[in-house]
Amino acid sequence: MEAKPFIKLNERNLAVIVFALFFSWLLAFPFEGQVLYALLNKYNIYSSDYIFKSITAHLIGLISCYLYVKNLKSAKILIAASIAVCIAGTSVFLFKPSLLWDISLIVTSYAAGASVASWGYYYKELTVAEERLKMAADSLIFSNALMIVITIVAVNISAYAGLILSLVLLCAAFFAAIKLPSDSKVQNCAAKDEIRLNIIKPLLLLCIFILITTISSGLMYQVINPYYKHLEIIVSWYWALPYIAAIFIIRNISNSKRIYLMYVAVAMTGLGFVSFLVLDNSAISYIVIDTLLLGAFGSFDLFWWSVFGEMLDYSDNPSKLMGIGLSCNVLGVLIGGMVGSTIYNTDNNKLNSSILALVVVFIVLVILPIIHNQLSNLLKTHAYNISVKINDKNNDKKHLVLYQLTERENQIVDLLLKGRTYKMIAEELFLSENTVKTHIRNIYSKLNIQSKTELIKLITDKN
Repeated sequence: MEAKPFIKLNERNLAVIVFALFFSWLLAFPFEGQVLYALLNKYNIYSSDYIFKSITAHLIGLISCYLYVKNLKSAKILIAASIAVCIAGTSVFLFKPSLLWDISLIVTSYAAGASVASWGYYYKELTVAEERLKMAADSLIFSNALMIVITIVAVNISAYAGLILSLVLLCAAFFAAIKLPSDSKVQNCAAKDEIRLNIIKPLLLLCIFILITTISSGLMYQVINPYYKHLEIIVSWYWALPYIAAIFIIRNISNSKRIYLMYVAVAMTGLGFVSFLVLDNSAISYIVIDTLLLGAFGSFDLFWWSVFGEMLDYSDNPSKLMGIGLSCNVLGVLIGGMVGSTIYNTDNNKLNSSILALVVVFIVLVILPIIHNQLSNLLKTHAYNISVKINDKNNDKKHLVLYQLTERENQIVDLLLKGRTYKMIAEELFLSENTVKTHIRNIYSKLNIQSKTELIKLITDKN
């Protein structure tokens, strides 16, 4: 009997691998990564200027990417080209500090922003909306796990060892990226004007949510981390473990429970900063605070990543929507970092940062129910939706079935009932046959059936 591979290397998993390899470099190096900090410390270089330049360039790359990425083919070209630029730019840091460090950091950070936004095309193309939470979760889990490995090497061995390892992962990302598909199988989304209008309000609320919650991340970087800098070894390996654990847990629970965990995450944020206020600078205190805060940040990140993923079906240009979401995240880190740096230099930095964080918690508690309500109206089956209770007193079974499914799934059900094959459905809806099969698996799962015969019986039998 032939052994099955541990991970099936389909197009979806290939896109996850490219993202994880590239994003691990981004988190470990230009985006306030420990490799960059270690190199700057080695040469006694003031880090704030470098970090500001890097984050600003990354932000510009995110928000401008959509201007020249218009389809899957151009997205693939830009991703591969950006990774090549990042390899060259990172290699400059193998040599002693010079003006090239400044130039390379700005260029690579911009290219990284454009590359990550372009990945939105693959996020939309390679899975259906309801499965994008899992794709986002897998990408974030693997990228942060690899980032931990790079950080451990940089902190415990040498900055250059960490830099070389990040370069190796970048090279692997490049060779994986050139194998990504370039022909779109998804019908171009020409969203109607009324749909565009419907998405504006939840999108705006979501951007505010991202910006506000990410300010806490900036405070973590600039206030809490420096307070525990003497625990360098523990921080190097424990830093992102709670983040990964939170994402893994949320990935594997039902939709109806996820929204409640968001409120738990809000409470964890408040408790984390209160703990920072009252606890000392011991290792145990750090573990408690980091567990609370990074667990909350992981919950917040997966929430907005998955919602933006589901919104991609309403966008003609996925890189634009991804760029908007990620730029709010980066802007929040930038603002939080600037505020955190100011607070850190005050006499009551622990008290001031905790008060600011509690204000953030209050704002999030106010807007989170509003966001959830807006998303429930826009995305009937979104990944954080509470199960909808349907009064079927005056509805037949067909109406019940149609209500539970997305618009695309209803189209496929209709064609199945007309006797179309998977191939015919794929051609008619401008999808790949694998995408059609994925949709059908989701349909059967939602309706708790196993076959087309059961589907026909479910819809036509009214007794």
